[in-house]
Amino acid sequence: MRVLGIETSCDETGVAVYDTALAGAAGLRAHAVYSQIALHARYGGVVPELASRDHVRKLLPLIRQTLDQAGLHARDLDGVAYTAGPGLVGALLVGAGVARALAWALDLPALGVHHMEGHLLAPLMEDDPPQAPFVALLVSGGHTQLVAVEQIGRYRLLGQTLDDAAGEAFDKTAKMMGLPYPGGPQLASLAEQGTPGRYRFARPMTDRPGLDFSFSGLKTQVLLAWRDSDQSDATRRDIARGFEDAVVDTLVIKCQRALEAAGSKVLVVAGGVGANQRLRARLHESAARHGGRVCFPRPALCTDNGAMIAFAGALRLQAGQHDDAQVKVTPRWDMATLQALAPAA
Repeated sequence: MRVLGIETSCDETGVAVYDTALAGAAGLRAHAVYSQIALHARYGGVVPELASRDHVRKLLPLIRQTLDQAGLHARDLDGVAYTAGPGLVGALLVGAGVARALAWALDLPALGVHHMEGHLLAPLMEDDPPQAPFVALLVSGGHTQLVAVEQIGRYRLLGQTLDDAAGEAFDKTAKMMGLPYPGGPQLASLAEQGTPGRYRFARPMTDRPGLDFSFSGLKTQVLLAWRDSDQSDATRRDIARGFEDAVVDTLVIKCQRALEAAGSKVLVVAGGVGANQRLRARLHESAARHGGRVCFPRPALCTDNGAMIAFAGALRLQAGQHDDAQVKVTPRWDMATLQALAPAA
């Protein structure tokens, strides 16, 4: 089954084609992402109306480009999947409208995909994918959650952030230290050059039981350290390293607790922060120490992309699920309400 995936939940326009007839990573026939970072940089954050307009401009050319890269025509498709939520309502409606129109014109089934389920399932596109049950860490600019995955579509929330998501904390901390938007990746890059241990910050909520996260107090610690410092380039690097170490240590500790609570040895990590190299290294070390396994998508598929939507949609379309012709999005959508897929025979 060849499925076109469309992602327009926020500030990336993503399109991909996934072919279920091909195994593992080969199933991703083509994918392309257009980022709106340059558009929003002058405002220091995403402007929803501008995001929606840019999706309108970029989506159809990106669909044509992706089909060309896949060596396919629109008539060769077997289904269309699109992000229906969570996300910015205007941005979601652009992708949903185009997807529904395309499906109607080609007489194809179409399905709205949960954005976070797309992230969660992205590592399953790689070769030697993990099999449920497992524990998933969804860690991005908008979400930090630990989820027990009993089977595809059956998810149980184990813990989540009580305030800022980890990626949001990266971006806000970078902004406090004068780094331009989006600051998270730049902060991580600076941390690579920082001196370990020069600044040590708290590992929030690791001194008590539970699987929830909180990063607001950590941001305050960093702000106070930065204000009281000489604010030199060297100090910025050292503070960045101290902050990143604190976030990574916290995530690693909570992941191990979640695995123990769920009785699992397999951890799946997805979302934009999943591309962080220090986090990847530390989780691999933890998995090796505890006799477990950790699985990531390739870095290009950690941030928002059409590939994860095409894949998640293909699994559900293949199982016979599809939506009616109504153009409908769900900006707030609890993943626990999703329909479970029957395990493969």
